[in-house]
Amino acid sequence: MKQREALRRQKEEQEARKKTGWRNRRRRLSGRMRKRKIALAASAGIMGISTAATVPGTQQSVNMQQAIERVAPDIRTSAALMKASDELKAAMIEEEGVRYTVYRDVAGYPTVGVGHLIKPGDGLSVGDRVTEEQVLEFLEQDLAIAEAGVARLVGDLPLFQHEFDALVDLVYNVGEGNVSPGKSPKLNAAISAGDYQAIADELAYHNAGGALARGLVYRSERRVNIFLEAAYEDPRELRTEINRSA
Repeated sequence: MKQREALRRQKEEQEARKKTGWRNRRRRLSGRMRKRKIALAASAGIMGISTAATVPGTQQSVNMQQAIERVAPDIRTSAALMKASDELKAAMIEEEGVRYTVYRDVAGYPTVGVGHLIKPGDGLSVGDRVTEEQVLEFLEQDLAIAEAGVARLVGDLPLFQHEFDALVDLVYNVGEGNVSPGKSPKLNAAISAGDYQAIADELAYHNAGGALARGLVYRSERRVNIFLEAAYEDPRELRTEINRSA
């Protein structure tokens, strides 16, 4: 009995060490990858967009958010005071790509820039080209819409920055209408209950135009990782990096 118990404990300790080693390696790799992605995005000029705009319905600016983060970075705060982080912008740029020619996305909608859906007022058609300034303007506009959408979605529920970022990515990707109580009742119920794990469970959206889109499956996995672990790196690339370093 004692021998079996000792063997069981030894096995458990080995598994615990293995998991700890994997997590540490994952953190080191993800840190390097995150810095690289932000540097690449910054070099492309995308991080140069203005962050001075306020969320509609509030007079608080991003400066208030930065002040809160300096004082208490590990405390959840109001979504109405928050803006998308540079880490999220880098992840979104990687997922969406930056396109200067109007194209049709997987659902058939005319799109340009960083996943910007063309509106009638944009005056653009498939095949038209845009400038970098237009790409940045579209991104700034779309982020502001998504940020305000998240503030409306969560109401008084406080969030960490990475939780807010994941929800911004969701609203940016699927539109505020698709996270409404009628379209996403479980997500809204989880928010009402203040159940953060249940919110994470509802962040996966895999279909576009009524069909499964493999890219959205990967993006959903990344979104959940951001929400739960503040892990912004591409899970596909991370797995490759881990396998190479193993």
